[in-house]
Amino acid sequence: MVKRWRQLTVWLHILTSFGWMAQAMALCVLLAVGLATDDTVVRDAATAMAQRIDGRLLAPMAGVSACTGIVLAAATPWGFFQHWWVLTKFTISMIQVYAGIFVLSPALTGSLTDGPTVSLVVGTGLMAGAIAFQGWVSIRKPWGRISRTKRGNAPTGPGWIFAATVLGGVAELSISLVLGHPLPLISVILIVLVLVSRRRWSGTRGVRTAAA
Repeated sequence: MVKRWRQLTVWLHILTSFGWMAQAMALCVLLAVGLATDDTVVRDAATAMAQRIDGRLLAPMAGVSACTGIVLAAATPWGFFQHWWVLTKFTISMIQVYAGIFVLSPALTGSLTDGPTVSLVVGTGLMAGAIAFQGWVSIRKPWGRISRTKRGNAPTGPGWIFAATVLGGVAELSISLVLGHPLPLISVILIVLVLVSRRRWSGTRGVRTAAA
């Protein structure tokens, strides 16, 4: 059951990551259309749709993607600081999540009045490109190890943490879709839970490794 729920967590991470990329690409196209047209009706419709996509799909998927990535790093032998590719993905994800919260979303709200800008179009395009790069990193796993600790020595977390991540992630996506804006409370709780519990299961004998 541990292996099955861990695989489902990987599946949800992949699904939300590429969903995040697809929505960023959609925002880029819509904002580019709004920027290029002189028709105020088309411009307003394009920017309004971009703002809706950001609230209902992009931001929730970004949150769940980041949450599942953190859980997979914390609750498996991969860790945060064992491999350069994991650390690279984690760093890029955190930068993008906070850029989305503090830069992209306010800029989208402003574009409803002032229209989209070149920087907003470029920013959403770069976001999509960065996620595509992370996908390549996940498959290729380049740059070697940071730590000399053997991967098999680190334990995998209990099945309940992966089950809670999958069920909580699906619930968060559903709630955000209904409300029309992200509600990352479940992701925050899951991240805190896995980080707090990590030391306890790391010291428990007989915990399965990722090869289990």
